Amino acid sequence: MSERHIGVDEAGRGPAIGPLVVCALSIPKEDRGILNNIGVDDSKNLSKIRRESIHAEIVSISKLRGWEIGLIHCDAGKIDRWMEFGTLNTLEVMLFAEAITKATEITSKFTLFLDACDVDAERFGRNVSSALGKRSNGFKIISKHRMDSTDAITGAASIIAKVNRDLAIDKLSKELGVDLGSGYPSDMKSKTAIEDLCREEIPNDCLRRKWSNVERAWMMHHRKPIPPREFGKFRRAQSALDEWN
Repeated sequence: MSERHIGVDEAGRGPAIGPLVVCALSIPKEDRGILNNIGVDDSKNLSKIRRESIHAEIVSISKLRGWEIGLIHCDAGKIDRWMEFGTLNTLEVMLFAEAITKATEITSKFTLFLDACDVDAERFGRNVSSALGKRSNGFKIISKHRMDSTDAITGAASIIAKVNRDLAIDKLSKELGVDLGSGYPSDMKSKTAIEDLCREEIPNDCLRRKWSNVERAWMMHHRKPIPPREFGKFRRAQSALDEWN
């Protein structure tokens, strides 16, 4: 069986609204050229129309060539739950491992290309390896910052994650009757949406309650801290890196 390469990236780490989406794309090593031919790049360097066009091509080619896509949506509630005791970095470690698991077969040989979110890129790779457990024994892991701008497979994963994150936000906007924008603090549409949603008696489920701009907006309208989510009993989240070793 030929070696496969897996690129992993996320979309929606910083926004105060909606899900964090992680994608792992697994393809045969020899298919790398196909991604270059269809114009794959870091999703941030592409227009919305171009991202969606390339995404459609990737999905179509995947069906013909046996590429595997592991897609994970982590909604605002799950993010808030993790942030009770953990960090965004440790959350992404677990989500990257989950996406990789969805995109692989145990019998295959892989090289993983990770767009590292930790300031220590190699540490991020070690933690993803630890989260994968015994499955990682046959994997080679390359973990770097901005991998999506230098590696075609990771760039393709960034496109898939971004397009699916955008689709999720569009769906939420239609359901709520509010233009949520991108969710980022610098987006005026998102800022207005957060203000409007924080006027309600109960914080909307799409809001990340642990984000400071959401907490400020809620405090301004209600003169009291934003109420925590009710999770019931749950296992303590991982709170620091390198704790799987």
